[in-house]
Amino acid sequence: MAEHRQLQQAALLDAARVLLAEGGREALGFGALAARTGLARSSVYEYFRSKSELVEALCTVDLPLWAAEVEAGMAARDSAAERIEAYVRGQVSLATDPVHRAVVAVAEYELDDAARARIRAAHAGLTAMVVRTLEDLGHDRPGVAAALLQGVVEAAVRQAERIRGEDAAGAVREIADTAVRFALDGLRPADRGGAHPAAGTAGTAGADGAAGAAGS
Repeated sequence: MAEHRQLQQAALLDAARVLLAEGGREALGFGALAARTGLARSSVYEYFRSKSELVEALCTVDLPLWAAEVEAGMAARDSAAERIEAYVRGQVSLATDPVHRAVVAVAEYELDDAARARIRAAHAGLTAMVVRTLEDLGHDRPGVAAALLQGVVEAAVRQAERIRGEDAAGAVREIADTAVRFALDGLRPADRGGAHPAAGTAGTAGADGAAGAAGS
């Protein structure tokens, strides 16, 4: 029975992802979930008592997986500057994923502060990795630098989410290139003169495709 319940819950989450990707948060309803999974509407409530509970389950499952993708991209890089670049590009790349975009959007409407806090706690490992990387760059206050870096990333993500049209991939790549340059220049410790060693290569990443792999 426990295994059956887990499988059915997973099927409901899969159906929710499809509905969100196809129609946004307005498409996510228990009637639509029931139709997608072949369950009676009343049966859906046996797994999730409310839409908020469903959305929190989606975030609890999916957001750590997406964070792990970014972390894996960082771990594959050698230098601290390359890890920062992978951190930025990984998150901007996720902004183009329709499921990720829809889940984040619906979470803003459906989750209360306590639920958001629980989800943020799931990202502690990724945040810690960024702090360690900033320590490697020589920051005396890496926690502050990490918060500022995330602000740059979130601004880039918001810009990427607005992109539509045939050349969307190129436009998103340009946003990522700009965010990487901005981040690397801004994160260079003040007591180190000259340009950041990686800053000169970030702007050409979109052209040669090498840095684009960092976010994948």
